[in-house]
Amino acid sequence: MTTCIFCQPQPYVLENELAAAFFDIHPVSRGHLLIIPKGHYPTYFDVPAADLAAMQALLVQAKAYLDDRYHPAGYNLGFNVGPVAGQTVMHCHLHVIPRYVGDVPDPTGGIRKMLPTDQSEK
Repeated sequence: MTTCIFCQPQPYVLENELAAAFFDIHPVSRGHLLIIPKGHYPTYFDVPAADLAAMQALLVQAKAYLDDRYHPAGYNLGFNVGPVAGQTVMHCHLHVIPRYVGDVPDPTGGIRKMLPTDQSEK
């Protein structure tokens, strides 16, 4: 798909036959990577199993790369699926966000802090 930014050539840090990883141009932390399937699939739920396996293999390599280069203390991993969930590029991508001691005052809850209150049904 020629209009998709992730279908254009990127400065890959890691890649295999079906997936690639590159630095996010708007990182939320030092070393923030995106892992994408090389084929164009709008969301995680559209990606074929072989491509998901290739993305998983790159995730393992990405962790080793980031551990060696940046020495983070933890990670947040995430997919945004659909505009209401914050997806702005409609090409599946996994955020690999290194976390560092003291990067936020209280990391308790991790991604659960995305919504301001408990939204569970009572």
